[in-house]
Amino acid sequence: MSDQTHADSHGAIDYIAVEQSPRFLTLKRTQRSFIFPLAAFFLVWYFVYVLLAAFAPEFMGQRVWGDITIGLLLGLGQFVTTFGITMAYVSFANRKLDPLATEIREELEKAQGAA
Repeated sequence: MSDQTHADSHGAIDYIAVEQSPRFLTLKRTQRSFIFPLAAFFLVWYFVYVLLAAFAPEFMGQRVWGDITIGLLLGLGQFVTTFGITMAYVSFANRKLDPLATEIREELEKAQGAA
């Protein structure tokens, strides 16, 4: 069995070996290094919003302009943040994750086709 192809003599791919390979581990580590900090940031931001709404209604009700309040702006900020994180992740995945995932997939397809 080649370390590069992770296929045995019958052509079956050893997916456990692939999952434990340095390139796959790098792919997972790269993805997690982006996802976990942003998820933590968003959860903190969301819970701050919820806690402010629950325990600081006078602050959240302060008018900024006309009927626009701080609470409304922070609530809309939740949507803006969600879209921003999504766009950042898509860009990150296109630049960093997809090329390595494509290499791994093509290698596995080649190994499967050679069997």
